[in-house]
Order: sequence, then structure tokens, then C-alpha cells
Amino acid sequence: MTRILRHDGTGAARASARTSGRGARGPAGATKKTSKGRKPGRRRGTLALIGSLLVASAILRLGDDASRLVARAAEAQAKAPATAADGGGAEVTGDSGALLEALDAREARLDKRERDLLIRMQALRVAETEIEQRLTALEEAEASLRATLDLARSAATEDLNQLTEVYARMKPRQAAALFEEMDPNFAAGFLGRMRPENAAAIMAGLTPDAAYLISVMLAGRNADVPKASAPDDARADDPAGEGG
Repeated sequence: MTRILRHDGTGAARASARTSGRGARGPAGATKKTSKGRKPGRRRGTLALIGSLLVASAILRLGDDASRLVARAAEAQAKAPATAADGGGAEVTGDSGALLEALDAREARLDKRERDLLIRMQALRVAETEIEQRLTALEEAEASLRATLDLARSAATEDLNQLTEVYARMKPRQAAALFEEMDPNFAAGFLGRMRPENAAAIMAGLTPDAAYLISVMLAGRNADVPKASAPDDARADDPAGEGG
């Protein structure tokens, strides 16, 4: 019995010790198992957190870079039109200035030409007026000269007619003596104005030489006068008429 009790006591003690040992080991083992089981989850959470932080920082960096790029692009676009506008404005200003100078010079040349043309036109008008006045004066002078010539001719003709009538009424011997002293051409003019019988009476009183010269003068005056040929003379001059 004692052995049994001892055995039982020892067994109980051993059993309690085992139980306590198992109990003590049990939680530790459980803790170990839990710690071993929880480490991968924590690592995964930590990695996920780190990854999310990295992604967030990358996104922030990208956002900052993108915003900077956008800002730089906006500034470049803003500066580019301004620069182009400034440069273009300078070019346009320079070109417009040269164009305005050219237009001003051309306008000045045109104004000068216009003034020169006006001066020439005025000079031409003055010259035209003077020419018209001179032409009018010349026409008036010509008309007056014609009238004077006509008057002189009529007076001379009248005087010659009267003088011719005087010579014709003179005695033939007296008239012949005067005509002997006259120029043959002048004497022929008077005799040509006289009636044939009066001229013949005066010619009869002239010397043969004077009468010959006066006759030549009279014939020479009428030599240029065309004569109408008679039909008989024309037929006589035509050999075909003789043959017919």
C-alpha cells in the first residue's frame, strides 16, 4: 500500500510536474508558435506600409515634378509669345518705319512732280495765251496788209489805167517819143493796156529797134498763157488720124 501510495504520490507528483511542465511549456510553445505565425503577417504589413509610403512619395515627387514641368512649360509659353511679340514688334516697327519713310519720300516726290507739272501747265497756258494773242495780231496785220495791198493794187491799177488813157489820147508822134525813152518792159506794159489801134499808132512812130524790143516784151508776157489747140490741129498732129 505504501508503495502504491508512494507510487501514486510519485506518480501524482510526476503527473503534476508533467502537467505543470506541460502547462508551462504549453503557453511558451504557444507563444513561440504564435510569434512564429505572426512574423510573416507583420513583415507583409510593414512591407505594404513601406511600399505605400514609397508609392506615395513617388507620386508626390512625380506630382511635384509634373507641377514644375507644367509651371516651366507655362512660363516658357508665356515667355515665348512675349519674346516673339517683342521681336516681331521690333521687326514690325523697323519695317513699318522704313515703309513710312519710303512712303513719305514717294509722297514728297509726287508732290514735287505735281508742283512742277502745275508750274509747267501755268507756263504753257501763259505761252498759249501769248501765242493766241500773237496769232490774232498777225491775222489782223495780215488782213490790214491785204486791204492795203488791195487798195494799192486798185490805186495802182486805176493810176495805170488813167496814165494809159493819157498816153492813148496823146498824139502818136508825141507818145512815140516818150516811149522811146521809157524802159522797154515799162513801155510794153502801157501798150498792153491800150486798145489795139492806139498801140499800133504809137508803135508806128517808134524806131525799128524800140518797136522790136517792145514787141518781144509783149510776146514774152503772153508766152506762158496756154493756148487751146483746134481740133484740126490735133488731127494733123495725130499720125493715126492721117492713116484713118
